[in-house]
Amino acid sequence: MARWIRHFSDADPSDRALLGNKGANLAGMTQLGLPVPPGFIVTTAACRYVQQTGTIPPDLWTEVDEAITAIEARMARRLGDTDNPLLLSVRSGAAESMPGMMDTILNVGITPATRAGLGRQLGDRFAADAWRRLIQMYGKVVLGAPAEWFENALSGALLATGLPSEHEFDTASLLHLAERFESLLAEHDLIIPADPREQVRQSILAVFKSWNSERAIAFRATHGLPEQSGTAATIQAMVFGNRNEQSGTGVVFTRHPGTGDPGLFGEFLINAQGEDVVAGTRTPFPISNLQDMPAWQTLPVQLQAIGDQLELHYADMQDIEFTVEDGRLWILQTRNGKRSAAAAVRIAVDLTHAGVIDRAEAVRRIQPEKIESLLHPGLDDGRPVNVIGNGLPASPGAARGVIAIDTADARKRAAEGTRVILVRAETAAEDYPAMAVSEGILTARGGMTSHAAVVARGIGKPAVTACSDLTINTRNQTITIGTVTLAVGDELAIDGGSGRVITGPVTLAPAELDAYARTILDWADEFRHLAVRANADSPEDARGARALGAEGIGLCRTEHMFFGDGRLSTIQTLILAETDDERDQALARLEQFQTDDFIGIFRAMDGFPVTIRTLDPPLHEFLPHRPANIAALAKRLNVDTETLRDRIEAHRESNPMLGLRGVRLSIVHPGIATMQARSIARAAIACIHEGIDVRPEIMVPLVSVTEELSRQREVIEKAVASIVDKSGVSITIRIGTMLELPRACLRAGRLAEYADFFSFGTNDLTQTTFGMSRDDSARYLPTYLSEGIYRTDPFQTLDQQGVGELIQMAIERARAVRPEISMGVCGEHGGDPESISFCHGIGLDYVSCSPFRVPVARLAAAHASLANPIEQPLLTAAD
Repeated sequence: MARWIRHFSDADPSDRALLGNKGANLAGMTQLGLPVPPGFIVTTAACRYVQQTGTIPPDLWTEVDEAITAIEARMARRLGDTDNPLLLSVRSGAAESMPGMMDTILNVGITPATRAGLGRQLGDRFAADAWRRLIQMYGKVVLGAPAEWFENALSGALLATGLPSEHEFDTASLLHLAERFESLLAEHDLIIPADPREQVRQSILAVFKSWNSERAIAFRATHGLPEQSGTAATIQAMVFGNRNEQSGTGVVFTRHPGTGDPGLFGEFLINAQGEDVVAGTRTPFPISNLQDMPAWQTLPVQLQAIGDQLELHYADMQDIEFTVEDGRLWILQTRNGKRSAAAAVRIAVDLTHAGVIDRAEAVRRIQPEKIESLLHPGLDDGRPVNVIGNGLPASPGAARGVIAIDTADARKRAAEGTRVILVRAETAAEDYPAMAVSEGILTARGGMTSHAAVVARGIGKPAVTACSDLTINTRNQTITIGTVTLAVGDELAIDGGSGRVITGPVTLAPAELDAYARTILDWADEFRHLAVRANADSPEDARGARALGAEGIGLCRTEHMFFGDGRLSTIQTLILAETDDERDQALARLEQFQTDDFIGIFRAMDGFPVTIRTLDPPLHEFLPHRPANIAALAKRLNVDTETLRDRIEAHRESNPMLGLRGVRLSIVHPGIATMQARSIARAAIACIHEGIDVRPEIMVPLVSVTEELSRQREVIEKAVASIVDKSGVSITIRIGTMLELPRACLRAGRLAEYADFFSFGTNDLTQTTFGMSRDDSARYLPTYLSEGIYRTDPFQTLDQQGVGELIQMAIERARAVRPEISMGVCGEHGGDPESISFCHGIGLDYVSCSPFRVPVARLAAAHASLANPIEQPLLTAAD
């Protein structure tokens, strides 16, 4: 058996790591008996050998020559034959699909000597066009010539002929353009080999080299794909969609990639090659239009039958590339189709209902980040907008930002924190890094299966393509859509759901989870063991979180309740009060505010736990610092401005993150904790009278020694009793602590003696473990990440080796003392899928995150359970 190559006819389609996704699918379709042009695969093992050693694998070219001979026998053509030449395509194919990120070379094998024979078979114009295409593609991909050389030469040829596109060129014009391309290469000593087999060899090596292109590296980084696996190269007999008017090429999906609706969805071009569809240089027409063309009416029926067969075989929606050569259908590729988040969810649900996959597989197929993109805003249809153009709705969602027309500018603006709309004539693989950081993409050309459309759907970005009224003036740095001209940096909005392009103010309306998404999330709930709560500080947030599936509140930050109308002035009065009477009056007003808020939150979370953190930040955060604000407060308090400034300054701290805050504040000023405990008890009693199942939890922050927690528990219990004893109502209020200091984790066993629950505040625990301020880390964290000092941002993804080890230690020590104690995470890491997987693995009971990320956490928790099942569910706070 050959060492480095595999034939489509006898390769193992299940070995995607060796064959690459494209090669495995070509082998699978060949063995299903579908009309696939013959070919073979140079495996990923050969690619890795080249990259690791810098040399050619032994016997590789011998094996390739033997495999080409097999294709020649199947096609009754010979590579390099001057009368009956065989042409080949050389394409990339990684184990995980990376559409458009690596290189392809078509028409390999055509030379001046074989062009005449090709012309006698298929026509001189066809042969001239094939030669022109090879020079352009081979020159760019294999020889490394800049794309601008060819683009400028083509623009000049179009200008000289006055024709709208090269597809209108006659034979002489095409040959003239090819000669111009050749002369450009020759000026830089770049030569296309006259030996067709050498063309094949160099094309294979170029495909391998493209694995490490900037765009491919960026794609793998975005999608978390491995760096070392390499790409295969598939070598296949060429069939020609540009042979005549009975030929064509297209792309078809077995379901709509934007919505998931069943039925063929795709595009087609008559008398064209595959790159014409993908590149967007010609706008194709929908596959459904073929029904109105008598010569093509049978094609949709053929494609539907093949699509149904492939979807059932691969148990997923398929993206199929096909060519019709002189009336004969050929299938060039199939792969699991890229799709929007909404489509991914619907397809998974529909395939489950059809019995093709089960619920567990449906849940596995939806990446947690995908479900978050369903909550991306759309345009508020209740408000008028100024529509200046329309294109194809290529990727759903709405976006607004400033115009950028080149990749470098888009990346620069995005890095500065500016929202960007990337505007291009059409996108290419080189644009991927800019597309990834833009809010949305707008192109003048290209269809629903163009590069811009496919990539945007894959990364969850709104996109509008084929906006035919759009022109871009790179010299003036402007764009024109119809009669409207805008400059780079001007505001623009796009609606990827309708294809509208908009100027002027727009309002983005929040999205809602549809029935398919709710079904997937309900199925996810069947598998997960981690409970999912929300961080919410108001009744409105609590209701929103509950609607998204939150099973309680894991962190209610009471300080956020003090910034509303009338409340800030009250707490400022409390902080600056000089008499007990002033303090008591301010505390009474705050108690009423808090009680009303807690009633609303308890109502929203009927039957679920609500964890309320006592006041955490240092008091100076509530005080004004600007002179005008200080003067206004002095006037309200009827004190001298200088006197007030001195009193404010007395509260200032040198290092407030580690200063008078959290439990220290409650011990120094016990009246605040007492007031908050009383308001929680009063709200709980009021809700009990309404028939609400109230499950309040009071959490003491920043504890580091046992005595802090024991004293604070005594204060809280006394305050609660002062309300409950008078009410005649029986109520249980659990008291716990927030572990956010390394010492607290080390002493978790002792702290557990006084705590009903622990919640790990991983934001501060990360800061105190690393000795790193989250607010100031932007000055150096990007350097740490780019240079590989940190693998990930520790404030986004939990540091498992340091912070995670502290949490693990705390869990073990706490449960050794108190096995029934419940524990969770309430930092931002509670919404990060990788961190959630870790939390599941170490035996936490719940995670808590922002309301918007609750669906992400539900799905991530299910993924964690499916990947690492545990026999018994863990205790939750609700238990």
